[in-house]
This record gives sequence, structure tokens and C-alpha cells, in this order.
Amino acid sequence: MKHSPRQAEVVRETAETQITARLKLDGQGQVTVSTGLPFLDHMITALCRHAGFDLELRAVGDLEIDDHHTTEDCGIVLGQALREALGDKRGITRFGSAYAPLDEALARTVVDLSGRPWPVIECGFQRERLGTVATENLTHFLESLAIAAAMNLHVDVLRGRNDHHRAEAAFKATALALRAACARRDDDRVPSTKEVLA
Repeated sequence: MKHSPRQAEVVRETAETQITARLKLDGQGQVTVSTGLPFLDHMITALCRHAGFDLELRAVGDLEIDDHHTTEDCGIVLGQALREALGDKRGITRFGSAYAPLDEALARTVVDLSGRPWPVIECGFQRERLGTVATENLTHFLESLAIAAAMNLHVDVLRGRNDHHRAEAAFKATALALRAACARRDDDRVPSTKEVLA
């Protein structure tokens, strides 16, 4: 069965941010990210590398205000690219779940590429910031990703003392769950009794 390439390019330009993303789902985890927020770069790189996605993402945002607009809009753009690259979702697995540890931290993610956006993100951060990124905005990145991709996303950090470890475990578990959900099956059917995932 021959498949068309699952890839997308998304450009978002607002008064707050200018972002370009090129995403290839069936990649090798080759990632280049530049957002002006090194910790966000680290998290997006971990997400796409462990999902097996190729990504080029460049963002320029109003960091003189704070990190919120850039972090949120990167989640939106990556979610839009994921949704576009999946197309009508024929032949995908649809559901994915994964656990990922990082030292003392353990995270669980469950995803459904249902076309119905519903994020539930519980990371339990204690610190206000990681690098120059507010921890609340890391949660918001995952929420924005889920809404823009139109997916049901549950992320729970089950334990962990170190917030860097908690964040990285959450993003890696999300990566592994997305990798499973985006994987191709042997047929070309839409995985829904409705025969559509919109």
C-alpha cells in the first residue's frame, strides 16, 4: 500500500509572534527549534525526537513582555501542523498511551486523535519557572497543542520531586503516546464507527 507523505507547513503571524513550522510525521526525529526560550526548545525537541517526527520550527515573539505568547503560539502551530499532516486520518492507530520516567519522576499520557479537542494536563509543578519559561505555560503549551490538533490529551505526572524531571517526563510520555497514535495500520480505513474523524 503506497502512502502519501504526512507532512505540513504552518505559518502564524500575529502582532505578538511570527512562527514557521515544517513537520514530517514519518521522520527520524530530526529537530531544529529556535524560539528564544531555551527550555521550551528543549521540551519541543524532546517531544518531536521521541515521537519520531522531523520538525523545523522558528519563532520570534514578544519576549520583552513575557514568555506566554511565544509558548502558547508554538503549541498552536505545532498542533495545527499535526492536524494538517494527519489529513483525514485514514489508516492511523488513533489511540496511544505511554509512560515515561526521568529519574524519580514518572509521567503517563493517553491520547485520542478523535477530532474532539479536550486537554487534561496535571503536571503538579512546584516551581514558578524552568529557565525563562513559566511552568504554567508549559501546561498551557500542551493544552494549546491538544486544542489545535483536535485531540483528546490526558497528561498526568504521577510522581517526582524535581520540576525539570516532571516536565521532561510529561513531554516524553506525550511523544511516545503520539508516536503510537499516529502509527499506520495495515488498512486504509478511518478508525471510527462514524467513518470520520473531523
